[in-house]
Amino acid sequence: MIPGEIRVSEEPLVTDNGSAVPLEVSNTGDRPIQVGSHFHFFEVNKALKFARDQAYGMRLDILAGTAVRFEPGVKKTVMLTPVNGLRRVYGLNGLTEGFLDDQSTKDRAFEKARQLGFGGEES
Repeated sequence: MIPGEIRVSEEPLVTDNGSAVPLEVSNTGDRPIQVGSHFHFFEVNKALKFARDQAYGMRLDILAGTAVRFEPGVKKTVMLTPVNGLRRVYGLNGLTEGFLDDQSTKDRAFEKARQLGFGGEES
């Protein structure tokens, strides 16, 4: 191997194993909103309107370290994929705060979202 050399596999890179699902999102705000690759999509900015219940436990299906920009008044379809690993979410907008697969965590997250005005569309 030569220092700095990159050896690329001839096999295709599999990123989501077919688990990605489409979600239509519109920015109802007056400023652009950017969402990073590993942000729990359920908790994104309140001005983004979408079927929020479908985004619980999901993140954007994009490469790590990248983001998607939502322009004001624009509707676009994004692909979401499940959050993997321990499936534990803390911080962000403070809605989830726990293990995604724990029903009480999910119930609290949906209630907080409703109380704090994180609206969405019915799925």
